[in-house]
Amino acid sequence: MHKGFTLWFTGMSGAGKSTIAGLIGNRLRANGAKVEVLDGDEVRIYLSKGLGFGKEDRDENIRRIGYVCELLSRNGVIAIAAAISPYRAVRDEVRARIPNFVEVYVACPVETLAARDVKGLYKRALAGEIAQFTGISDPYEPPLAPEATVDSSRETPQESADRIWATLEHLGLVRFDRSSLAHE
Repeated sequence: MHKGFTLWFTGMSGAGKSTIAGLIGNRLRANGAKVEVLDGDEVRIYLSKGLGFGKEDRDENIRRIGYVCELLSRNGVIAIAAAISPYRAVRDEVRARIPNFVEVYVACPVETLAARDVKGLYKRALAGEIAQFTGISDPYEPPLAPEATVDSSRETPQESADRIWATLEHLGLVRFDRSSLAHE
């Protein structure tokens, strides 16, 4: 049996939050954990439909994701949230409600995000065609003291996942069986 916790991925659009969250989720499941991944895009469809992209609606979206994470983690499920969550204050509000909250900042420069953007959203936002685009025409406030920071412009998703896993081990939230490594 494991205890529940919340692993909260924050970062700009296209930084790799969902990809890395999926790798961690799969690894946790392979080790027998109960895991739910709440992806920001899916939450917008099923849980936060009708909310816009102004600050109040973005904050409400994050509060809703946080509430679901709180329910899951207090019932022994590992909740993984992968959402831009651009405003520090509402992330801190969610953190205050959830014991065993682990924040992961997926950093990536705008230039790299724009270069890898297959949908062309950054190009359109930089041209002023998309209002309230996080990190361009709307703020993104990086966390001040996340438990882990990864840089998707400098490491592969697997390298990032491995570093996050090491953080979870260090925090005592996951364990790695080292007995098979022992020499007799």
